[in-house]
Amino acid sequence: MSSTQQHLSMPAINGTRSPTPQRPKNQTTVIVGAQWGDEGKGKIVDLLAVKADVVCRCAGGNNAGHTVVVGSTEYDFHLLPSGVINAKCTSVIGNGVVVHLPGLFEEISKNEAKGLSGIRERLFISDRAHLVFDLHQSVDGLQESEKGLKKQQLGTTKKGIGPTYASKASRHGVRISDLIGDFDRFSEKFHNVVRIHKQAFPDLKVDVDAELARYKKYAEEVRPMVKDTVFFTNQAINSVDSKFIIVEGANAAMLDIDFGTYPYVTSSNCTVGGVLTGLGIPPKAIGDVYGVVKAYTTRVGDGPFPTELTEDIGAMMQKRGAEFGVTTKRPRRCGWLDLVVVKYTSMLNGYSALAVTKLDILDTLDEIKIGVAYRYEGQVLDSFPADLSLLDKVHVDYVTVKGWKNDISGARRFEELPKEAQDYIGVMEQQLGVPIRWIGVGKDRNAIIERDV
Repeated sequence: MSSTQQHLSMPAINGTRSPTPQRPKNQTTVIVGAQWGDEGKGKIVDLLAVKADVVCRCAGGNNAGHTVVVGSTEYDFHLLPSGVINAKCTSVIGNGVVVHLPGLFEEISKNEAKGLSGIRERLFISDRAHLVFDLHQSVDGLQESEKGLKKQQLGTTKKGIGPTYASKASRHGVRISDLIGDFDRFSEKFHNVVRIHKQAFPDLKVDVDAELARYKKYAEEVRPMVKDTVFFTNQAINSVDSKFIIVEGANAAMLDIDFGTYPYVTSSNCTVGGVLTGLGIPPKAIGDVYGVVKAYTTRVGDGPFPTELTEDIGAMMQKRGAEFGVTTKRPRRCGWLDLVVVKYTSMLNGYSALAVTKLDILDTLDEIKIGVAYRYEGQVLDSFPADLSLLDKVHVDYVTVKGWKNDISGARRFEELPKEAQDYIGVMEQQLGVPIRWIGVGKDRNAIIERDV
């Protein structure tokens, strides 16, 4: 392969040559969901976080849910980055995350009870992150109820994420810096949030005095964890000693508020662009971007799903894959792997490589289908469409591969997989043009194949 390089001279300022901009010393690795969420991002973060110095969350709130299994212990993370399992790693909740403090402290306590120590000392929370109040959660439920018919509902987690981002965008949100600053000023802002939401929902019940008393205690409990994480993260990126920095994406690319199946999406940008705004780091700081893909497709809640299976095979996937939401326990809809979706999210995120999870769930099938194109009125679409009414009418073109009909959970090398399972991975790589580096074959943190790609 040959390449052509064009050399440009830097413009001079006052007769002096401008210095060449320096790249960060430690580039950041980003891990994002490549479908509609629940792909198993926590497993891949946990795998890499063993050597990480810093693991960051940059968007979403406690609507996210990642599960990591270590031995016989299963950890569920909602606000905490999965890297908190690594006792030598600093965990960062960035400015783009919205934080429900009661939920955060409950999550910390539950994980401490499971043996994770030192969480509070290793956790930094951005002073610019917005607060999710219980009233936001109440409003979330009221807004869903207002939509009436189920088909008009978005299927939110009712964790208050959307209303909090709405408060943020409307400039009446309350940030953590407000909470740990002048409490009288915080009190004024909280009264204002209540007033605005009561205008929209007069029956909204909020015990303002009780909430303020509760948050006065939270202010002291959270204060030691609060940090200017923009400065901290950039300092880590530019430090002279080698730092391994990971960003753990929440939700997934198809739930991105701009690029997902709007309005059946989350309230933040959960593609790679959200990393920059959610942490306050420059584009040149981004190194590898790894997409995580489930070996089939699932989604929670309502919204389009072209490869959905509503009968026996879908039910099998749901049962064998334990497809129930970590946060909500809602059953996930299941269907064949949709590579139109993954091609689209690869275009958005520029994946360096992919991780495929839950390949073992397909062990029992005689044959397996892979969606490779959408066809509308006989014409193959260039990419994933924005128009949901059009999406409802597409025909999916499938490639059918033979099933392997073997338990693959013990495989730890690619060569140990049955030929049919290797072929399944090969079809994915051929269709996507992106190498598959990791293959998950079981629930345990060690049930994974790593390839040299």
